[in-house]
Amino acid sequence: MTKMTENFEILAQFVKDMSSETPSIESYIFVKENISKYQLNIDINSKALKNNMIEVNTILKFEDKENNKKKSFFEIVYVTIVKIKEEVKDKKDLEKILLCDVQNKIYPNLEKTFLNLIHNSGYPGIRLEKKIDFTQLYKQRSN
Repeated sequence: MTKMTENFEILAQFVKDMSSETPSIESYIFVKENISKYQLNIDINSKALKNNMIEVNTILKFEDKENNKKKSFFEIVYVTIVKIKEEVKDKKDLEKILLCDVQNKIYPNLEKTFLNLIHNSGYPGIRLEKKIDFTQLYKQRSN
């Protein structure tokens, strides 16, 4: 069985921006009781750098979708610098690499970092309920 060689290489990954906002003690108490209703949102964008390198920004937001006055807000912008191999010419292939393959590789690290932020913000019991299925998301997107 031949091992699929990856057509990209991750050169660097780091937290570009991290934000945790809980404006008041009242908010904190309210959020502690309601944080189970919070939803995780993910957004991915990228920009080309030189020499077949691409900066991929993965943005995670954990927020209250209801219009509560008392709320907390958590966000992380995680950057991955990826070098794409020469043989990748097709835009579809490139899209799959950036939205799927790279994400699957960085996600465990990103999730751990994001959960640490939320835990350190005073919400130690929080788990992100479902693992994000980037392959599934990608398929939905391309349909």
